Amino acid sequence: MSRTTGRADEMSVASVPTSTAEGGTRPPRRGVRLDKVGLYGLLSVAALTALFPLLWLLSGSLQSLTELLSNERFLPADPQWHNYVTAWVQGELGIYLRNSVLYTGSAVIGILLVSSLAGYALARLDFAGKGVFTFVILAVMIIPAPAMFLAQYKLLISLNLTNNPVGYVLILITSGIPMSTLIMRSFFVSQPRALEEAAALDGAGPLRIFWNVILPLARPGMAAVAVIQGLGAWNEYLMALVLFEDNSLMPVQRGLTAFTSAETPQQQILLAATTISIVPVVIFYLMAQRHIVKGIGAGAIK
Repeated sequence: MSRTTGRADEMSVASVPTSTAEGGTRPPRRGVRLDKVGLYGLLSVAALTALFPLLWLLSGSLQSLTELLSNERFLPADPQWHNYVTAWVQGELGIYLRNSVLYTGSAVIGILLVSSLAGYALARLDFAGKGVFTFVILAVMIIPAPAMFLAQYKLLISLNLTNNPVGYVLILITSGIPMSTLIMRSFFVSQPRALEEAAALDGAGPLRIFWNVILPLARPGMAAVAVIQGLGAWNEYLMALVLFEDNSLMPVQRGLTAFTSAETPQQQILLAATTISIVPVVIFYLMAQRHIVKGIGAGAIK
């Protein structure tokens, strides 16, 4: 009993603010929690592990071919900034980047438009075959993309859309609709029906309710869909390899293979071109980061 009382007295004395020489009070000391130190240390190691490939990419893009192949040092002795100029001018990287921006932007806009309308219909409308339609969407997601590749290519041939940007964008849109529809449906289901009922009492029609009331509340979900599908469209390679014959129509991922010739190895130029190709993705992610975090958090809660 006395030991317990003594420990309680020590804790109470330690928590009482102490007086300073100036007459003020000093806040109680708080010890450093070892669990937080361990957590921050683990997160720091994970962050460095994720950043190391990017640092190596940047370092290799500034080295000469001899220095890169020798692999004697991590940082370049004499940064070769002209590697970026060579990649942009001689490799025609600007044309490939322009194509990728157009293809990715068109695909994301189309996916957001179709998936938001379809998700809203699955969340709010009652129609025959609603359950079957949802099951079909899930079934399509299970099918791997290479399994649908031949059917998609034959369809484009029959429509005379090979070597055509329109056909390529349509493939990107149809590939991203199933998962995006389910994501948008989950956000629409979480919205209270009272908002729609209030808008209907004010005379708003279904389309106006969707566009002016419900869709602005689903911005986090739309941002998450835009990032997921944007990255998928930006990194698409196989369909572009088969579909396009004209080099001026190639996206950036297909254009990067121009620097991997066996006769004239240009690994340092390839690293510089790769560094340039990831800049638009990083900028887009930073712009939508706030909405992405909200979307992921809301999806985790639901």
